[in-house]
Amino acid sequence: MSDNDVDTLVKFIRRTKRFTQFEMVKQFETEFAKWQGCKYCVFVNSGSSANFLLINALKELRKWNIGDEIIVPAVTWPTTITPIIQMGLKPVFVDINLNDLSFDYDKLSENITNKTRGIFVVHLLGFPANVDKIKEITKGKDIVLIEDCCESQGAEIDGNKVGNLTTAGTFSFYWGHHMTTVEGGMICTNDTDLYKLLLLKRSHGMARELPSNLHDNYKEQYKDIDFNFLFLTDGFNFRNTELHALIGIAQLKKIDEYIKIRNRNYQQFVELCVKYNDSMIIFNGNGMSSFTLPFIFKEQNKKLAFENIIQNHGIESRPLIGGNLLRQPFLKKYYNKNQYKNSDFIHNNAFYIGNNQFVNEERIDYLEKLMNKFFD
Repeated sequence: MSDNDVDTLVKFIRRTKRFTQFEMVKQFETEFAKWQGCKYCVFVNSGSSANFLLINALKELRKWNIGDEIIVPAVTWPTTITPIIQMGLKPVFVDINLNDLSFDYDKLSENITNKTRGIFVVHLLGFPANVDKIKEITKGKDIVLIEDCCESQGAEIDGNKVGNLTTAGTFSFYWGHHMTTVEGGMICTNDTDLYKLLLLKRSHGMARELPSNLHDNYKEQYKDIDFNFLFLTDGFNFRNTELHALIGIAQLKKIDEYIKIRNRNYQQFVELCVKYNDSMIIFNGNGMSSFTLPFIFKEQNKKLAFENIIQNHGIESRPLIGGNLLRQPFLKKYYNKNQYKNSDFIHNNAFYIGNNQFVNEERIDYLEKLMNKFFD
């Protein structure tokens, strides 16, 4: 956040009497929907909660049963996976490709069964997945497509923003993402029934969370229950606050410029890497909205050596998301070393460093000097 964002927040705290979800949340949802180009937005307390709430609502709306299958990539953040397990559904893992880091599309087709109910498409690191290809694969099948856009806000396919390409999309506003509300997430959709169910489930299933024009109908239908405490479904407390919404409104005004800077940094990064393309795999897809600067080495020993050098020079690095998640302890029962070649390659040979609006020419130059010294 900028100093101006902090000043705006302090002024709001001094004048408001309401900190829990209220008018600022509604305003942020309206403005984000306008920016995103969708009908409805639901602001929640994290991107992880957005994924959980979406899976829970779809399970109820689509009448999914325990054991029904949702296809997911082997490389993603854990909370793309955990809501599926927590809802009693079965995650079916598919290897990724090394072009856009989404599914291996041939293997995606092979993993569709008569129990497949959904596919959770992840737009990883700001690179849009080939949603048109996935729609071709699932054409004529009763399979719900949804998008995890938590790392790819503002990425586009043919001028259409990710998150608008399927039934619904989720976003994260965690501290290091394209824009921040410190903690927060959003679900975007054009599906009216899904939107109403998300509103209910975000706040304990309470009827009063629905648009006001629907209230009279439920008051008449359930006359024996105080409408303010009428629960229409099971739910959670995934609400966010007026404070976080205020930060989001301020950040949203600058998001296009932030994305522009991130993509400019990424193009400069690509120019550094192409000099060493005999040692590295370089991604530079259309419609990207850069999240990080990924280093993907063809040889693991070079990856380990270079990562050690940059860390010794004060540059923090992280695995590429969580690597192959099936090698993590809580998912290892799903792992088969013969089925996830590309995911294992990413696990062993890749890491990333940060990219944001504060990365400037000085930092890029510093990285260039380290790369030149290492490779030369």
